[in-house]
Amino acid sequence: MTEIQLIVGLGNPGNEYEKTRHNAGFWLLDALASQHSQTFRKENKFSGEACKISLQEKECWLLKPQTFMNRSGQAVAALAAYYKIPRQNILVVHDELDLLPGTVRFKQAGGHGGHNGLRSLIAALGGNDFARLRIGIGHPGQSSEVSRYVLHEASKLDKQELDVAIADAIDVLPLAAQGEHQKLMNQLHSK
Repeated sequence: MTEIQLIVGLGNPGNEYEKTRHNAGFWLLDALASQHSQTFRKENKFSGEACKISLQEKECWLLKPQTFMNRSGQAVAALAAYYKIPRQNILVVHDELDLLPGTVRFKQAGGHGGHNGLRSLIAALGGNDFARLRIGIGHPGQSSEVSRYVLHEASKLDKQELDVAIADAIDVLPLAAQGEHQKLMNQLHSK
């Protein structure tokens, strides 16, 4: 049972990216911090914005890397090293093209699946055995359209679906804090 001590939301910094599908990880962290009455503060030594919350009476860091997606690992590795958080105690929240909007799935480990943020994390952390919360954003249909699609604002209907998925994911995060990953998957994947 691996308890989660750090939740990382993947996204791109800046107002021009704030509402893009690629920032689904940031959206979840913003909602989670708000639910716990916390605000992110700039942490230059971690190249990101961070805050701390309590999940099931366990301290948990939230981190939004401000390095752009393809260098996210730099920020995560810095915070994890500073606070001595092993890879296995990290949960990464990211957008997922292979899932429909409104779908969220938990995964224990795995490859990067072409996601530049995950590719950067695997390289910077020296392994892929960190947990993931994959927030479905849908696929544009053609691989040549992916870059434009992920860096574009979601439709109103898709955004509503994404908001529901984020709320569902936040509901099960206390189980992640306790290391109850099987219970988390059972609850989340039955929706």
